[in-house]
Amino acid sequence: MWDYEKRLQYPVNINITNPKMAQFIISQYGGPDGELGASLRYLSQKFAFKNKRVAGLLNDIGTEELAHLEMIGAIVHQLTRNLTSEEIKKQGFDKYFVDHTLGVYPQGASGTPFTAAYLQSKGDPITDLFEDMAAEQKARTTYDNILTLVKDSEVADPIRFLRQREIVHFQRFGEALRMVTEEMNKKNYYAFNPSGPCS
Repeated sequence: MWDYEKRLQYPVNINITNPKMAQFIISQYGGPDGELGASLRYLSQKFAFKNKRVAGLLNDIGTEELAHLEMIGAIVHQLTRNLTSEEIKKQGFDKYFVDHTLGVYPQGASGTPFTAAYLQSKGDPITDLFEDMAAEQKARTTYDNILTLVKDSEVADPIRFLRQREIVHFQRFGEALRMVTEEMNKKNYYAFNPSGPCS
């Protein structure tokens, strides 16, 4: 369990509206490499890990990703609040508006809704940790792409914070992978279990 503090992990205080910017930032809410997929991936994978430290790490990072989802939702909301119908049409937000009004909906920048097909939970510790490391790098790249397009510091600063957390998570998953690999090597796991965990 965890305690929910009713504040964002990093403050989001945006005074401008920019629905065009919101349309690509929302990709980190429900896009293919976004925070929703990350949280569901790690919180699902943790159950298969016999190593309690690694299972705990997956739980910790999975819940932190929920906090990041909350931050991205706050950014998108603040960029789109109080829009006039003229602003909605002028900035190309009309298609989103028709389906979701000004609600925050899990989708990618392309408009594709979130799908569980974005994540994997295989039950094999090596496979899952490599998946997690790759996921963190893909999220970091998406944040890099967003920062290429966003120059306003009110928006860019929380995005930079989130980008940095992806790097930290990548490092933690690398440490977990080394720990799990060493445990398996000590038991000659792959030598004596050629068919995997079901043999």
